[in-house]
Amino acid sequence: MKPSNIGGQAVMEGIMMRHKDKYSIAVRRPDKEIEVKVEDYKCIFGKARIWRKPIIRGMVSFIDSLVTGTKCLMYSAEIAGDEEDEEETRKNAALSPEELEAKKKKEDKAFKALLYVTVAISIVISIAAFMLLPYALASLCRKVGASEVVVTIVEAFVKLGLFMGYMILISRMKDIQRTFMYHGAEHKCINCVENGKPLTVENVLESSRFHRRCGTSFLFLVMIVSIFLHFIFVLVPSYWFRLFGRLLMVPVVSGISFEIIQWAGRTDSKFALMMSKPGMAMQKFTTKEPTADMAEVAIKAVEAVFDWRAYLKTEFNLDIPYENKENGDLSAASAQSESGESEERTGNVPETGAAQ
Repeated sequence: MKPSNIGGQAVMEGIMMRHKDKYSIAVRRPDKEIEVKVEDYKCIFGKARIWRKPIIRGMVSFIDSLVTGTKCLMYSAEIAGDEEDEEETRKNAALSPEELEAKKKKEDKAFKALLYVTVAISIVISIAAFMLLPYALASLCRKVGASEVVVTIVEAFVKLGLFMGYMILISRMKDIQRTFMYHGAEHKCINCVENGKPLTVENVLESSRFHRRCGTSFLFLVMIVSIFLHFIFVLVPSYWFRLFGRLLMVPVVSGISFEIIQWAGRTDSKFALMMSKPGMAMQKFTTKEPTADMAEVAIKAVEAVFDWRAYLKTEFNLDIPYENKENGDLSAASAQSESGESEERTGNVPETGAAQ
């Protein structure tokens, strides 16, 4: 399988796809039409070279993808539930262009504030639930004379139990299952292209819904890496230093996990395949088989930012004709630009949707 360097996540009734400095959001509206939005990708940390260094780029990309992913989720929720509000339309019609512009700026400011608050709360809850709580619960074993080594081993089992329990629980929620179906459609699209097949609804549905660069695999790796790194604190005498040390290790854990999953996505070695199997097994909970109309949405999201025909031509020597000359000319220019440039990037972050 040849990596395409595209990645994404499921959103409400749709999919976000990112390739290099562009990302798209394709959402199925209540009237069954597909709305596609394309935006420039801009890292919230800027373009300083320090953010592209190994380990550091993983920390940056994880936080940055959370912000982008949450933004896409909020946008998709608005579009998927967009019913015409006649009263709001009348109010806007009565406003002058200057008043409409002022209202839009105010709404954008409120949206950004809500976005960053949501991401901050998500990070705090995740760290508390899957990093600090397992150690606090495992520490109860000291009451029966357990050593710090035993406590750390028990912590590992508690952590994995909480993580798997969370995945199983949300996979049974009916409201989340459609999102997981779109998650499956996203994976199928990427697998379809990376295995050298034209991006059609039929080929997408026949492709695997499991992918090595998935955010679910990334989160599972975070659990495993943290288990091994937390043994460093066995010799630390103070309980509070050990607890605080786990908090400080979170960025390092995410950075190492990022490097591992990026490596696993680039190679087909037996060791990489073996390392990927546990995370891909967890995707049985976070991906479901999509319908044809969901595959159609995923294809729209991919085509908005990625020239899959040029990719198949370059990597598999498959010449798939374009639907019209205009698209062919634009895509050919895009392919020439991509082949002529070497881009230093942080790498595509695994998807970080609600359950990924």
